[in-house]
Formats: sequence, C-alpha cells, structure tokens
Amino acid sequence: MAQTYLGYHPGDSDTPWGTYFNPEMAELPRHAVIALEHGPQADQVLLGFDSAGTILDEGYQQTENGYGTLRGGGFQVSIRTDMPGVTPAMWDWWFGWHGSESTRYKLWHPRAHASAHWGDDNGSGYVGRTSIIEEYLGSAYAKAAIQFLEPSALGLDASRLGNDLAVCARLGSSELPVDIGWFVHHVRATPDGAEMRSRFWMGGPYIGVRRGNRLADSVIRPIAARQLPDPRDLLVHCAQEMNHLASFLPALYARFEGP
Repeated sequence: MAQTYLGYHPGDSDTPWGTYFNPEMAELPRHAVIALEHGPQADQVLLGFDSAGTILDEGYQQTENGYGTLRGGGFQVSIRTDMPGVTPAMWDWWFGWHGSESTRYKLWHPRAHASAHWGDDNGSGYVGRTSIIEEYLGSAYAKAAIQFLEPSALGLDASRLGNDLAVCARLGSSELPVDIGWFVHHVRATPDGAEMRSRFWMGGPYIGVRRGNRLADSVIRPIAARQLPDPRDLLVHCAQEMNHLASFLPALYARFEGP
C-alpha cells in the first residue's frame, strides 16, 4: 500500500470531492470544553455498556458530554454534536461512502486522518464490513479496524429508530487479532437539523481476542491495553471530526449521494 500521510498532497484535490478539503477547523463547542474542564466523572453518572440501548430513550442522559473510569474496568466517553441542516440519512450515506478512499476520509478530520480502505473488496454500505483506518488520536498514531455491526449487537432495538440512525461498531487493531472497545453514534432529528450522541466503551472487559484466534488472553491483553487512546483525546477527536464534517455534509451529500 502507498505510504500514508496527513493532509492533501499535490493531485489529491483533483478528485471531484477535493474542493471540500478544508484544513481550517472550528473551535471546540463550549459543551465539549466544559466536559474537559470538569475532568473524569464518577462511574455512576456514566452510561454502562449493558445499558447502551437506553440511548434511544427520549430526552438526554445524565452525562451527554464527559468521560471517566468504569467500576468494572475500562473507561467510557460521551460527546454530543449539534448539526444544523444535517439529517440522519446524510450520516448513513457518509459511513458507506467515505471508506473506499483516503482522500474522502481526510475530509472528516484534515489534521488527524491519514488513510482508509475497506477490509473487503466487495459489498456496499458499511454494516457488516470492516474499515481499516490510520489516524492520530491526540499525538498517538493508531492503526485500527472498525467492524460495523447491526444495532442489536449493542442491545439497541432497531424497531425504535424510525428515521433516526445508530452506527454501531467493534473497534480493534488492524495489526493484531484483538478488539479494544465498542461505540455507537446515535443520530436523531432536531427542529433545525440533527444531533449526534456518541458513546465509547474502551479497555478492561471490552478488550477481547477475535474469534478463532488461539493467542492466550493473558498475552494479548497487556499488548492491547497499550493501544488504548487517552479518554480526553478521544472526546476531543470525536467532537472535532463530527463538527467539522457536519459543516459541509449537506453540500457533499447533495452532490455525491447515490451509487
């Protein structure tokens, strides 16, 4: 594979979508800054993995923006993104569209995303497929495999979604047969567009060797633990990329939606 790099090199912007690449990113939303200022929160105000399905309930949860260590091990991160003019359908399209080209993936976070491709050579959409990505989380470089799953894999009742969207995945390494966490991005309509409510569960009991592999759990867990992102870096990264893409996703969708 070609060498990975941040940003666009000469010729990258010659693609039909190259005009949407913008290295200037907006400031973090105030609610994200407040969450960082607050620091780690008590596990009792964080969403437990076994209660992931409650993200579909009306209203808001006790912690919409924040992070902290869970009593059973690992950590949890939550962040909300307000997206005027955006619809859940636009995000559903985006997750299937961006994964085949690194130059598309870089639109999402021009200061941190390096490369992306699908782990399979066929198929469409994203559910049931694995996205192989390279990106920075803070100053740490990650080579990850994102296995997109049906919402039921995280205990979400798809019949409750209606026109809303739940992007669910198992997150792991693209170099080792190990997974390190789970996430869901719940996108629901609002009067002026949509909002995304993201939840991550990482480390501790959420680390696992992939099915069919014989590597000893006692060997792989310490290695996987060293690949975990810092919770603050994960919160910042998610807030940055979701806000940045939402600012031009309606225009991108209008131009490229379809086969």
